[in-house]
Amino acid sequence: MLITLNGDARECASGTSVSALLDAAGYAGKRVAVEVNLEIVPRSAHATHLLAEGDRVEIVHAIGGG
Repeated sequence: MLITLNGDARECASGTSVSALLDAAGYAGKRVAVEVNLEIVPRSAHATHLLAEGDRVEIVHAIGGG
């Protein structure tokens, strides 16, 4: 299926979870916020939230500083 990840088209398997996408995109273990179709997906739901054809996913790094 085709989704949009951070503005770029990306092919992924049907039934891909947010967690699996994070792993495949190199974000595993990193502090990130994930938004699917303009709605935040809580970290507790990353393993169970399944992506669908045409979903728009934004992954944002948490950056510290001051």
